[in-house]
Amino acid sequence: MKYVKKEFGSYNLHMIHTDKFKTITIEIIFQNKIEKKKITITNFLASMLSYSTKKFPTKNSLMLQMQDLYSVKLFPSCYRIGKCYNVDFNMCFLNEKYTEIGMYEKSLELLKNIIFDPNVNFDSFDETSFNIVKNDEKSQIERIKEDPRKYSIIRMLQSLNEKEVFSYSEYGYINDLEKITPNNLYQFYKEFINNSVIDIFIVGNIDFKETENLIKDKFKFRIFKKYKINPVLNNIIARKKTQIIFEKEKTLQSKLSIGCVINNMTKFEREYVLNIYNLILGATADSKFFKNIREKYSICYYISSIGNKLDNLLIITSGINKENFDKTFSLIKKEMNDIQNGIFTDEEIENAKKYYLSLLEEALDNPNQIISSYYAMDLWEVDSLEKRKVEINKVTREDVINFSKKIYIDTVFLLGGDNSD
Repeated sequence: MKYVKKEFGSYNLHMIHTDKFKTITIEIIFQNKIEKKKITITNFLASMLSYSTKKFPTKNSLMLQMQDLYSVKLFPSCYRIGKCYNVDFNMCFLNEKYTEIGMYEKSLELLKNIIFDPNVNFDSFDETSFNIVKNDEKSQIERIKEDPRKYSIIRMLQSLNEKEVFSYSEYGYINDLEKITPNNLYQFYKEFINNSVIDIFIVGNIDFKETENLIKDKFKFRIFKKYKINPVLNNIIARKKTQIIFEKEKTLQSKLSIGCVINNMTKFEREYVLNIYNLILGATADSKFFKNIREKYSICYYISSIGNKLDNLLIITSGINKENFDKTFSLIKKEMNDIQNGIFTDEEIENAKKYYLSLLEEALDNPNQIISSYYAMDLWEVDSLEKRKVEINKVTREDVINFSKKIYIDTVFLLGGDNSD
């Protein structure tokens, strides 16, 4: 695998050559500092651009064009990454070695149309397409409550600290959606295109010079002074006393979400020790949570932990019967305290390291994970895949114990389990 980065006036081009795949994957990432009031309109814009274009003014005509290009796949997505809010346009298509000469350029031309030639008339997005997308966006926002696990995490984070960006809903807000019009969406589009920090990644069996020339020809962004956002959030002061919140909902099963604040992580802890700690605690079927709470006591339907190194948080989620809340919470605290007290084996550390290394190997087999790895290296200076393989083996028992003492249970949120009339 060979990686080359080229910096142009308004974007960075990252080219990754590998002959592992028969496809070429291109991902254009638009990055902005997150603003709560812009989340909904940003999501709307991403959906609108991928719904139709000026040349292909209906969803059906755009889909037919994708089929004509040997089933090009387009995956738009919006997501928060620390202090940033990103919009990705990910396109995957067969290398023209397996189709016909010229398909590389034609596929990039389609992506150019999607981003630069939207379905706009008289400074407004096409109203028919706009109304269809608006209804879809509204349904997606309203469906959040239909997923109790996601909803409980959102409510827990809002309760933990409503002023922090991790409390923002990435699905958007109905009030903001109702304010969007075809005209102000187009005005936002122009601002978005002109002011975003842009990275273009291309992975596949590609020729670097040909690829650079095609990108420079197709994607003519406005030249502006680039800036860099450090995505890592500032440290949060945990509450002196854990807050416990119950929200009633008529469901058979309760959803438990626990937010733990991590204070003053070092770079080594952020990149390596957190991963080992989390794998030992609750990230896998070999973890303490799964073996001791899920299997030994059989008091939860599922239980897991997620480490968020950019937000300085550890999140624990579980599905339980409401009457088992006290016992489940008590066992969770016991497992966390055991690690603080060094009650875990060297074998658990070694198994966690092996699992981490296996994830790194798997990343090399997926174009999107390769892009994510290189983006992390560029955005917040994560170590290379090869260096990570070395550094993870440096994590010691003492590192895990010392790190575990920086974790504080701040907010406990229990949703539902109230099935009585």
